[in-house]
Amino acid sequence: MKATLILENGSIFSGASIGSTETRMCQMVFNTSMAGYQEILTDPACAGQGLVMSYPLIGNYGVNHEDDQSSRPWAQVLVVRHLSPRGSNFRCEGDLNSYLKQHNITGIQGVDTRALTKILRNQGSMNGMVTCAEHFNVAQALEQLKAFRPENSVHLVTRAQPQVFRPQGEVRCHVALMDYGVTQGVIDCLTRRGCQVTALPASTPASQVLSGGYDGLFLSGGPGDPAAYPELTAQVKLLYESALPLFGMGLGHQLLALATGARTEALPYGHRGGNVPVRDLEDGRVYITSQNHGYAVVRESVDPAVATVFLENVNDLSCEGLRYARPNCFTTQYHPEGNTGPKAVEYVLDRFAASMGGAN
Repeated sequence: MKATLILENGSIFSGASIGSTETRMCQMVFNTSMAGYQEILTDPACAGQGLVMSYPLIGNYGVNHEDDQSSRPWAQVLVVRHLSPRGSNFRCEGDLNSYLKQHNITGIQGVDTRALTKILRNQGSMNGMVTCAEHFNVAQALEQLKAFRPENSVHLVTRAQPQVFRPQGEVRCHVALMDYGVTQGVIDCLTRRGCQVTALPASTPASQVLSGGYDGLFLSGGPGDPAAYPELTAQVKLLYESALPLFGMGLGHQLLALATGARTEALPYGHRGGNVPVRDLEDGRVYITSQNHGYAVVRESVDPAVATVFLENVNDLSCEGLRYARPNCFTTQYHPEGNTGPKAVEYVLDRFAASMGGAN
């Protein structure tokens, strides 16, 4: 069946339908990862987005339940050059096309993803629509795309009730994790370090968290514009004012920056992939990281009396990490658990665990 991708700027791409045939409208972004498509689809940070995979062959190793990063995929649309009709891997439990249909994700293959990625890189992320309709009104579709606004995504992806995750061995510390859209990989990384993790809904009041007897606080990653969540920022400020060790990543990193007086801004096309270089300004080393975000902390807005930028993006020099003057408090923009990419940056989780008495 034929499918058509229409971008907000008027660009039109034709291809073949994969997954669901339902018409979908969402924000189109590109991801440069060569593998990890299942982890990316199930990352809550992708809620409401359409994913353009720049690598030309997707689905070649199939899917399996172990790679899911949450209870369901969150991406709305998947755009690929070529979808492998079957997976070849000893862990394979099914093919990606069937997975897309099962979870009602609309897709299109046969698209020149190189040309599409260049548009999104040069003109920025924009709204797009994928439809399988044989006849459609382009002018009407463009009006709908220009008027489209994504939903307030954190409240869609956060868990409804607290949930406890225990390490297999000795419990060395107890972490309160604010779930703004956490991936399972983050929880697994913490439990491997001896942390008992209590994942809390995003709306949990700071007073309730601080009275819970926890040894540390973790602000998770998640979707959307951090400035759109003033109620979360207010609670994060209260958590920051406590004496507990605190670590934030992704959206959590941005919310804490806002809570301490800094600003955030939309990046032209975001950082999405498993090969993003980040420089540690303290020792000069460069790490390859996994990232999935469209906003960043404005490094010039960070008060040096409050925090220091200790990590920067090698490509655009944007802020990738803040070390706060307040003891045992630091944040990173990238994904330290590295489920779709390198794991060399897990050392920041070692530091966080050590600050609470966990395993190094």
